[in-house]
Amino acid sequence: MSPLSFCSTEAKNKFTTATREAVGCKNLKPLLNIFSQLPGSENEKKLALDQVFRVVLEEEIINQVSCNNCLAIISLAINGVTDGICTATTPFVLLGDVLDCLPLAYCDKIFTFVEKNVGTWKSNTFYSAGKNYLLRMCNDLLRRLSKSQNTVFCGRIQLFLARLFPLSEKSGLNLQSQFNLENVTVFNANEQESTLGQKVEEKDDGMEIEEGEMGDDDAPNSSSIPIDYNLYRKFWSIQDYFRNPVQCYDKNSWKTFLKFSDEVLTVFKSYKLDDTQASRKKIEELKSGGEHVYFAKFLTSEKLMDLQLSDSNFRRHILVQYLILFQYLKGQVKFKSSNYILLDEQSLWIEDTTKLVHQLLSEIPPDGEKFSKTVEHILNTEENWNAWKNEGCPSFVKERPTETKPQKMARKRPVPEDFLGKGSNKKMSLGNDELTRLWNLCPDNMEACRSESREFMPSLEQFFEEAIEQADPENMVENEYKVVNNANYGWRALRLLARRSPHFFQPTNQQFKSLPEYLENMVIKLAKELPPPSEEIKTVDEDEDNESLLKENNESPAEEQQKLSMTSEQIESFANKLGEHWKTLAPYLDMKDLDIKMIESDTEDAKMRAKLLLLGWQEREGGQANIEILISALNSAGLNELAENLTNDSENGS
Repeated sequence: MSPLSFCSTEAKNKFTTATREAVGCKNLKPLLNIFSQLPGSENEKKLALDQVFRVVLEEEIINQVSCNNCLAIISLAINGVTDGICTATTPFVLLGDVLDCLPLAYCDKIFTFVEKNVGTWKSNTFYSAGKNYLLRMCNDLLRRLSKSQNTVFCGRIQLFLARLFPLSEKSGLNLQSQFNLENVTVFNANEQESTLGQKVEEKDDGMEIEEGEMGDDDAPNSSSIPIDYNLYRKFWSIQDYFRNPVQCYDKNSWKTFLKFSDEVLTVFKSYKLDDTQASRKKIEELKSGGEHVYFAKFLTSEKLMDLQLSDSNFRRHILVQYLILFQYLKGQVKFKSSNYILLDEQSLWIEDTTKLVHQLLSEIPPDGEKFSKTVEHILNTEENWNAWKNEGCPSFVKERPTETKPQKMARKRPVPEDFLGKGSNKKMSLGNDELTRLWNLCPDNMEACRSESREFMPSLEQFFEEAIEQADPENMVENEYKVVNNANYGWRALRLLARRSPHFFQPTNQQFKSLPEYLENMVIKLAKELPPPSEEIKTVDEDEDNESLLKENNESPAEEQQKLSMTSEQIESFANKLGEHWKTLAPYLDMKDLDIKMIESDTEDAKMRAKLLLLGWQEREGGQANIEILISALNSAGLNELAENLTNDSENGS
């Protein structure tokens, strides 16, 4: 039953009249009025209007008045879909009718309309309904067009499909890397029928120059390349390997390809093209907007062979084919058979030949070097597409992650009491007898960590005992045999000092050139503070100076206390009292101006400066930096009150 049977003849006539009126005024308002007035369901009226559009379009095609009316009808159908008075497939059906019925001269203009409305076709309203119609329509057009004469039109169709469909659309991708094996290059394979053996003079005996050929004046370099049938046959035989690269993985075919390629590339290398008058003429034509001749298929006539080899575009075609072939042979293609593996010799030849081809491309005028770099860049980009295809062509559009509600935590099963050590025997089971025994040696981890047996850090007395002994001049230990020169000992000494010695973090102005020098200084400080070993009793020979011993034994305890070095507590206490007077005292402790400036630059606190002064003095003087000398320096500086306080403190033992 026809869709128009749902409506009366009067309704059909009203739709037809309103459609023609809408085409004339290029406005959908007449159709909207009729659509709202007619009785019946919307679906029935849509189907009826769809058929009316096709009938009116058929009349325009038969009359062939103008393409503009056809395009106006299609535009009305697009607006009708937007306003909801006809189905979404109607514009695509109308486009198919027009392109099927009109000659190719009109199809160009119709397709321009299709290209301009690519944004409309990609909208949600039309894409799902019309993508298959558009694909079928474009394929039908490509079948009608000639690849050699309608090259630009074919390219426009391919570009339109690329804009219409997303990159991840599987129907437009050669996923399995199949080759166009139907693209066979036909040439003269019979040597007996070849005309290359004839002399060139025969052309002068009345042979007319065919259309497309050039005279000797037009091709000054044509005679420079010797052409014979052997070169002709090998040259065009290589096209079969470009058509089907899989042949190169066969050992015998590879030998043939290698032999033919070496000879052809040798010809290209030996007979280079110059920037001749013909080449300059082509450049001038291109600059002036002249027509650029493009051949979609090679012409394999023997008479054109010398002219082709002298043509820069032709050479570029052949050399670029080599680069494409090499990229496929070396590339990782997902659907390539596992048997297709290049040998080391093949890989080396391809690598060397690739460099040669790029060199030949850069030598071909005009702008050979620029052309070579452009081709290299394009082929590098092609590798990214190959990798994308190998991954299954994932979509480039990243979808937003859907917000998921937090899942409820599943209830955990209770752990057995014997595993936690809460059983009857309070013993934790680890599933292995030895692990269980080791763990239960001390079930409480914190208690095990606090155990005295885990105290691995030695005391300062134990660790530095040997170093202190070697630092004593009386023992006369040579420098090279001291333990402070051992790098391993020095590393452990620094770690121990950082943990247990207050001297490690005290500021100092003294600069040390090496770690042994620093450790030697620290050992001297520790020797003064640490008590001497009780088990070591020094014996005195009878030959020693008895007078000096008597003198040491007769000294009073107060005098011995004065000669002792100042402890860190005493320095801290006296520095707080000295304060701002530190700079007055500094010259009398033989401190240089450079040391005083360094102390001032280190801190602005007067008490800290006084402390740095005393520490620097103590480090410089060593055992001679005692309380008695400091009191003498204070009196000389006029700081009598501070000297008296220090004397009282030392007598009181504070």
